[in-house]
Amino acid sequence: MTDLVSIEQEQRLVVLARTLDAPSTEGQHALEREAGEWGDLGPTCLGRSLYRHHSIFKSQSDAPVWSHAEFIYFRDLVPAEAIARLVLDPPPPGVRLLRAELLATTPGAFHFPKGWAGSAGRPHRKPSIEYLDVDVAFLAAYRDIMRRYIGPGAARLVALGTLGTFRTLETTAVLFQDPALGTTWNQVHLSEVAAEGFKGFGQELDAVLRDISPDGGFTSLFAELAHMRTIPRWTLNDPVIEADAGVGAWAAGLAHP
Repeated sequence: MTDLVSIEQEQRLVVLARTLDAPSTEGQHALEREAGEWGDLGPTCLGRSLYRHHSIFKSQSDAPVWSHAEFIYFRDLVPAEAIARLVLDPPPPGVRLLRAELLATTPGAFHFPKGWAGSAGRPHRKPSIEYLDVDVAFLAAYRDIMRRYIGPGAARLVALGTLGTFRTLETTAVLFQDPALGTTWNQVHLSEVAAEGFKGFGQELDAVLRDISPDGGFTSLFAELAHMRTIPRWTLNDPVIEADAGVGAWAAGLAHP
């Protein structure tokens, strides 16, 4: 089993996430060039990843499909200059910013394998991005289930290599949203799953949750979750740029100074 690095909210990892649409080849190339320039986003920037939409795994929204999702990782804070550049300034030609938000880690549910170097070059993996909208009345109960059950269960799957990572994030602020996006969410889950034949987390999680949950496995817990949230969109993606190894290295340094 692989050793893990886990990040908690008190370690103050902040993620600036952007939902983007670049339908033309020109726009895609401009976006990819921009994403490669993450080293000049200030000393608190730990890395940046850009993913291109491949397919919809599940959707409870009829919102139009966007083409790219981007995650930029910072320790402690996102510099105002980075927000101005990536949110307030016009995007590159051919690129449309649909949403920009700040995300924090969900307690007990953000896990990297030590030595993480991305899923690029691993054709058996596809980045999975799950967008969830949790009813505000159930946010505390939802976070408790993630902390006590889903997060620890997923950590075992990361340690076994069944998942590449398991990164659950919650929206702390929406900086911008284009009304044309047509949907909203307050949780984002990022992981790397089997590229072929992915059917969701049920079978794999069920096996480990039966050791963790006193009330049964996957079916019992997810029946409880079903009335708390919807899944507006769950996509499978292709990695374009994955320069996020610094996140795991930073967290490992915090754990082992």
